[in-house]
Amino acid sequence: MTGIWDGAGGRRADGGAVRAPPRLVGMQSLRMIENWPVPTAAAAVVRADGSVAGAWGPLEQRFPLASVTKPLAAYAALVAVEEGAVELDEAAGPPGSTVRHLLAHTSGLAFDEPRSLSEPGTRRLYSNAGFEALGDHIAKATDIPFAQYLHEAVLAPLGMSATDLAGSPAKDAVSTVADLVHFAAELQSPRLLAPETLTAATQVVFPGLTGVLPGFGHQKPNDWGLGFEIRDGKSPHWTGATSSSRTFGHFGQSGTFLWVDPDARAACIALTDRAFGPWAAEVWPQLTDAVLAELARPA
Repeated sequence: MTGIWDGAGGRRADGGAVRAPPRLVGMQSLRMIENWPVPTAAAAVVRADGSVAGAWGPLEQRFPLASVTKPLAAYAALVAVEEGAVELDEAAGPPGSTVRHLLAHTSGLAFDEPRSLSEPGTRRLYSNAGFEALGDHIAKATDIPFAQYLHEAVLAPLGMSATDLAGSPAKDAVSTVADLVHFAAELQSPRLLAPETLTAATQVVFPGLTGVLPGFGHQKPNDWGLGFEIRDGKSPHWTGATSSSRTFGHFGQSGTFLWVDPDARAACIALTDRAFGPWAAEVWPQLTDAVLAELARPA
């Protein structure tokens, strides 16, 4: 791993290359993942200043991200907007839909097929097909395959050399905790986007729409930003009972999550090799609440 870890799990002051041991502890709460019913798990907590508050597990092991791919794809789309390659309100996807609709899961496309189920902007229909339409649209606008655009716009600038997209921009990225630490830092102090762009992307877009949050049932409202799910007052939820309403992020059906809590000034990443299920709905919120409690304690 390059330039992230020192012996206590912090950022090297000189930015030099350091290879982390397979397990590092800076926060005792992260040791909870040792008791998860999964073959392998790794996790890290990243402060708003980019330093690593703690980490545990095989930090350089590559895991399929499933839908944690979506925030990465969304970030590349936002870079494309800032570069002028596309506009948020230009037509993309089914008739009447825009780039904004695709990012916010309001294009009306079905979950996993390019079939319209509703008029754009009227329902929050979580859609892999929408992100695939988004990737196709950006590829055509830039004349660059989307996976390559993601690499050039986001992964390479952030030093995420172990992250690849080989397939759908909705669900087919593979990455490591060590790489996602860089992305978690970027989501708290952006260098690739203007801060106001990220702020807009992590606030509710098309407010008041209801819909199903996969794995957690119908939510009223089912708030979403531009590629990021917004915690708001959803219940049940995969983050913690003490997570702020401004928390944003994503989880994946491969047993992965990444959240950022602006009020706690921290982010948390957890990657596993067991598919999402009731086990995750039980232990993820417990970990989140433990992490937030430990962060809140006086040093």
